[in-house]
Amino acid sequence: MINTIIQGVLLGGYYALIAAGLSFMFSVMHVINLAHGSLAVLAAYALFVLAQSYGIPPFLGLLIVLPLMAVIGVILQRLVLERAMRAGQLVPILATFGLSIVIDNALFEAFGANTRSLGNFIGSLSYDSVELPGGIFVGKLAIGIFAVAVVVLVGLQLFLSYTAYGRAIRATAADADTAGLVGINARRANAVATAIALVTVGLAGAALGMRGTFDAYAGGSQLLFGFEAAVIGGVGSVWGTLVGGIVLALAQSLGARISPLGFLIAGHGVFLVVLFVRIWLAGGVAFLTRRAAA
Repeated sequence: MINTIIQGVLLGGYYALIAAGLSFMFSVMHVINLAHGSLAVLAAYALFVLAQSYGIPPFLGLLIVLPLMAVIGVILQRLVLERAMRAGQLVPILATFGLSIVIDNALFEAFGANTRSLGNFIGSLSYDSVELPGGIFVGKLAIGIFAVAVVVLVGLQLFLSYTAYGRAIRATAADADTAGLVGINARRANAVATAIALVTVGLAGAALGMRGTFDAYAGGSQLLFGFEAAVIGGVGSVWGTLVGGIVLALAQSLGARISPLGFLIAGHGVFLVVLFVRIWLAGGVAFLTRRAAA
């Protein structure tokens, strides 16, 4: 049981890394990016091509892929999200959903249906482990991914709290029109926010490729796990994202002990329970507010 809990917590770090960019974009731009998972898979394929065709190891390849993802983020904001947001809240969701379909099918055309992995390009790190007291073995890669997730979340929190761009992004998220009146370029702030979110997506794609396998249509499941972790932890909450990822992963790990099918069922079950509780609490608060106003 202790081993299951430890493995679940470490898996939660991976889910938090996936959810970080999704939660960040929603908190600062109020946009749910349904292409999030597909973009992570795109980053994983980019690292795979660099490693297989050019002999660039994945960790070194991140120096190329992460800036590329930032550029994609700016292009995504300027050409898709900025225009879609003018038409209402539903249009960006539809636009990013369409983008995810385009990315998935483009990857399928380029790479086919075969699964790929970055594990072959990172040496023994893909299977090395450390022994904890009690004869429990924990993978070094899993520990590393968890540490990266924590660093990313801490970095996002510090960026939003203590940098000029972070404050500009928070001001734009609160009220873009008022932010413009005090000299903040809301368009640039949103572009920077999207670029940062896509950099975290690139890290999530690297983690996806290193810890397992991926294919052209793997984006949907990654989006689902990231979305569930973000909702469980509270969308827009940096540390809530980590908690949500851990809760989701623990539910999956404990469910898998009961039945192989329990891995997904338990995770979805916890997500639905939390979702319904949040909706019920929101409805209760709204009811009490109306009663108080009356």
